[in-house]
Amino acid sequence: MNQVKQRLSSATDYFQKIVPPPLFATLLCAALAAFVIFVPPINGLADNDDFYRALYSNGIYKLSETNYSYLDFVTQKFGLMKYFNEYSSVNFSSQPLFVKLAVVLNKLFYSHSVFDIRFMGLVNYALYLGAIYLLTDSLTYPVKKFRNYLVALLVVFVFGDSSFTLYFNSFFAEPQMLSLTLYSFASILLIVRQRYRHNWPLFLVFIVSTVLLIANKSQNAPLALSFIVVASGLFFLPQLKKVKKIWLSLFLAIILLTGGLTYTLIGKDFVDINSYQTFSHGVLLQTKDPSKELAKNGVDEQYALMQEQDYYPKQFATIQASGKYVKKNLLSKLGFVWVVKYYATHLKQFAGY
Repeated sequence: MNQVKQRLSSATDYFQKIVPPPLFATLLCAALAAFVIFVPPINGLADNDDFYRALYSNGIYKLSETNYSYLDFVTQKFGLMKYFNEYSSVNFSSQPLFVKLAVVLNKLFYSHSVFDIRFMGLVNYALYLGAIYLLTDSLTYPVKKFRNYLVALLVVFVFGDSSFTLYFNSFFAEPQMLSLTLYSFASILLIVRQRYRHNWPLFLVFIVSTVLLIANKSQNAPLALSFIVVASGLFFLPQLKKVKKIWLSLFLAIILLTGGLTYTLIGKDFVDINSYQTFSHGVLLQTKDPSKELAKNGVDEQYALMQEQDYYPKQFATIQASGKYVKKNLLSKLGFVWVVKYYATHLKQFAGY
């Protein structure tokens, strides 16, 4: 009986040495994600008409309407522009860095004229697996016990779900947002737990992943403040020397600057669309007398007719939301302060009842 226990203990120790929990979680997630992304018929998400933000500015275009689907299945093949690209980026974002990398890999190993969406999946896949490894490592260190494999399985259960990995074969920004968030969280935790002798690489991982995350989508700009609050806690670490505190201060300044740039460089068209949707699908909803409420807040009562109307309506619209008249007389008045002031005086509506 003792020999069986010794052999079992020896086998367990050997398994832990060869396949530690971080590697165990990474291998499982790698297998699950690879089956979804690369094994035919491949899986992914269809275009909801948002792909254009990443397509044209990176030299990618839809091959034909007969080969392209918005609602049915993932579209695998796209065209690559051969000549001058007249399309500029519609918004400030770090996403093109990942898309351009996928294009480079596609041209190296596949084609100079046709883009296979699986190369976008490959870039997202590699970024994701590194994040899974760091996350699991941060959650299982420093205790070296076999139950850490339960933690690893929990990581796989949560982040290995296909609801995340389906995004990889698409031009949505969510795959990068997921991985970059995990990198940022894991690096902070590993620094605090003093996982490695030299923690400057983790500081580098933190600043790079956080900056790329904040710049990934314009909606992420406010996250800069949250990350500054979290990272400020590192100043209280006893092992953090004065030089590193100076570097940390510089990193926080870079994060704040990135958040400010991401916010200020939002395209005017996106600002108009978001302002109008906030108005028609937010302010005007759940209001018994929208005309009266608008008049109280300095907006012409006629715009109450735009209740639940989209910025780009598919059918008849009372007035053209994207027209100059609306931009001048409505959208120019709808700012962050106006919306906050409105909801501050309509708390029931803000609460959703």
